[in-house]
Amino acid sequence: MRDGTTVCLILFAWRCHPGFPLILAANRDEFYERPTEAAHFWEDAPEVLAGRDLRSGGTWIGVRKDGRFAAVTNYRAPLFVKIGAPSRGDLVKSFLADGEDLPSFRKRVLDQGELYNGFSLLVMDTGSLDCFSNFGGGWVPVGPGIHGLSNHLIDTPWPKVEKGKRALREILESRSEPDPGALFRVLADTTRCDDTLLPDTGIGLEWERILSSIFIQSPVYGTRSSTVLIVRENGTVTFVERSFKSGPDAFGERRFDFNISGERP
Repeated sequence: MRDGTTVCLILFAWRCHPGFPLILAANRDEFYERPTEAAHFWEDAPEVLAGRDLRSGGTWIGVRKDGRFAAVTNYRAPLFVKIGAPSRGDLVKSFLADGEDLPSFRKRVLDQGELYNGFSLLVMDTGSLDCFSNFGGGWVPVGPGIHGLSNHLIDTPWPKVEKGKRALREILESRSEPDPGALFRVLADTTRCDDTLLPDTGIGLEWERILSSIFIQSPVYGTRSSTVLIVRENGTVTFVERSFKSGPDAFGERRFDFNISGERP
């Protein structure tokens, strides 16, 4: 939980809703005191739209004007924490900002992944979506369907992952055009899981309870931002971020709409 440049829950539909290759809703959870910049186009990489962790300089989720996308979650493994490991947010930052081609990036992550604390990484480029975890054995192409990624491997059936996937499926079955407001309502669910269904990831029962809800609240740690990303077949992108302080009432919202340019830096 200590690396502020990771997302903690990603729910997404990949190539399974007509006209929309990617529909995604994600929550980033972090200690309230960690300094963060809201989503914006970066001055030092103007093609990148993402928030920024002001402690490490990386980011947890972002998209580029040419359609590249990346997001990272931490893999919860408290017995395998590496002191002084590089920030996992650097993985997203480098994929979006450095302009490295996908095969080279994939090889570098495969070769250097063990240097980082546990993570799962999603990257989209030129019509493909792939997932890598340094606890999962390598890169895996993501197939069409509704998926969830939290602090384990993709589609690990933790209660909040399964609950979120069901809610996303219901939204997409009820309307042809995904509604950001409906997706944000899914992300705002503060209901905690029953103790009998909690995973045992080595952090103790009280923290398992706190982290079991889709939207997390505690005195010092919780959901800091929610992101909705909608990519349309016609090349238009909608990126909306809501920011929070210590509860589900947003104190800020930023929306960005743009067309994928096809240009590479």
